[in-house]
Amino acid sequence: MSERYQVPPGVEIATAWAWRLLVIAAAGGVGLFLLRFFSEITVPVAVALLGTALTVNAVNWLDDKGLPRVLATFIVVIAMLVAFFGALALVGQQLSTQVSELRSNVVEGISQVQDWAKTGPLNLTDNQIQGYIDTARESIASSDTSVVTRVGELGSTLTHVLAGFFIALFSAFFFLYEGDRIWSWVVALFPRSARDRIDSSGHTAWTSLVAFVRATVIVAFTDAVGIALGAYLLGVPLTFAIGVLVFLGAFVPIIGALLSGMVAVLVALVAQGPWTALFMLLVVVAIQQLESHVLQPFLMGRLVAVHPLAIIIAIAAGVTVAGVVGALIAVPLAACLNGVVKHLVSVAQDYQDDPEDDVGLEPEPA
Repeated sequence: MSERYQVPPGVEIATAWAWRLLVIAAAGGVGLFLLRFFSEITVPVAVALLGTALTVNAVNWLDDKGLPRVLATFIVVIAMLVAFFGALALVGQQLSTQVSELRSNVVEGISQVQDWAKTGPLNLTDNQIQGYIDTARESIASSDTSVVTRVGELGSTLTHVLAGFFIALFSAFFFLYEGDRIWSWVVALFPRSARDRIDSSGHTAWTSLVAFVRATVIVAFTDAVGIALGAYLLGVPLTFAIGVLVFLGAFVPIIGALLSGMVAVLVALVAQGPWTALFMLLVVVAIQQLESHVLQPFLMGRLVAVHPLAIIIAIAAGVTVAGVVGALIAVPLAACLNGVVKHLVSVAQDYQDDPEDDVGLEPEPA
């Protein structure tokens, strides 16, 4: 072939990169589609993995003490259920006893806003304020036609949540009881030449996940206790409910802690006024700074260190795929992928330094 028809090296390299990137993007798109399509299964299983990472050492400890592993698993799972439903019961009890007081504060706050609208810089008349109230009331009333549809959607959602709860419960039980056997079966599905790398990568991902979940629980507990204690000292109602919300929100780094903290400030504003809300905001900011600059670097360490930009992107992707639960799962998944990539790079570097040392990169003989 004449040189005038040869493809320039730059175009050839760009083309080689382009089709490979297209294949990777297509595979990733199909994977995300499948995860979203089967979200009623994949999301509960992912939640079960998080619960397993948190409690597997308790099962191992009971197993080492001589209890049968199945009995140790039952004890740990029942303890998780008691803690979960106990927290819900306490939140419900506090809501039932303090929500009436909060409602009266809201009514009083609305009256103060109306007085300020008349006497403040807006200088509105009673007729103007009443017109705005009537407009808002009509907007709410016009949405009554969709009540039946929304009730049906709520019933369907509750059904899915209930089904997902039992899937997560049974998955967590079997992960705790015979997780090693399940993982060995998964590894056996891959070609023999890749099993060593799959097995080592899986153990690295699991180590990262366990470290991430434990550190996150400690951080979340610290945030919850600090903010709830600040709310209690400031006389803000629903302190336990605020603490539970902050604890759950801390599992979504950066965004979750910020939103749950703003809820605490909003409750303080409604219940006690702007000065209490300002002090509550200072408490939230102080706790968040303690988390960001002391707890996170110290507890997470370099093993599960993920850049804040990667966290934001992971949370956005998780919300797109699976909503709030996706945001909960996205960051642990990113931490696991980060650990696996570092592990594989280290293995490849070791092989380059010492090719005679078979670290699982060479295929096994037939």
